[in-house]
Amino acid sequence: MIDIEVEDSAWTDALEDVGPLVLAAAQATLDSEGAVREGISLLLTDDASVRDLNRRFRGQDKPTNVLSFPAPQNPERFLGDVALAYGVCAREAAEQGKPLAHHLQHLVAHGVFHLLGYDHESDAQAEEMEGLERAVLAGLGIPDPYRAGSS
Repeated sequence: MIDIEVEDSAWTDALEDVGPLVLAAAQATLDSEGAVREGISLLLTDDASVRDLNRRFRGQDKPTNVLSFPAPQNPERFLGDVALAYGVCAREAAEQGKPLAHHLQHLVAHGVFHLLGYDHESDAQAEEMEGLERAVLAGLGIPDPYRAGSS
């Protein structure tokens, strides 16, 4: 089950189809790993809420684009929670010359891959995770987000 909560209406103001976009990216990411039965929760919120989460759980008093909170092993096979900050995501998309919808789907995939155990602490880990993200996004018709000038 994929649960999507839109806490900040800026998301729906900017993208009227935000729910289906998020669902498609999350499901494609889960499907790429054969994790179709696992549950996740996605929160589309504002910068202040993500800043608070980042401060409380990561010790960083600043907003960020996406946060992932993997769940401990559980019989329900719930993977965890992902939170996305509208302001940060919208600014990044504009700065990178990308449609917000593409950037959102990239960050959803990125967050879900974290729930699935992937990370990017080392160059090798980053390369692996970016390759997985590229494959999921290509399946959604989104250009490579890591290639300069892609949109």
